[in-house]
Amino acid sequence: MASRNDGRVEGIIRGTGNVFADLGYPDATERQAKLRLAYALNQVLEQRKLTQADAAKVLRVTQPKVSALRHYKLAGFSVERLMTLLTALDQDVDIVIKRKPRSRRAARISVVAA
Repeated sequence: MASRNDGRVEGIIRGTGNVFADLGYPDATERQAKLRLAYALNQVLEQRKLTQADAAKVLRVTQPKVSALRHYKLAGFSVERLMTLLTALDQDVDIVIKRKPRSRRAARISVVAA
């Protein structure tokens, strides 16, 4: 019986912290930001125990849009729109701009939910 990897040795590669970048998406930074914003939105919706219909009323979107959010189907949402939806749920969204450290090669965009 052949081994699972047929004798090949595969190394382990440390990820970048952005799965979209690791998978080679050209818009990886935007996808990661959208995902984190949607996660924060979903956390608030869960805490408030809102149905999709009730969430749609609060967010002033359709129920199918809420369903898309709940299932992280984010193609129809911009970063700006997701931030606006968070403010509709009484969440502050702070944007902080600062110089990148010299130790890091490239600047980045990050979203941190408090």
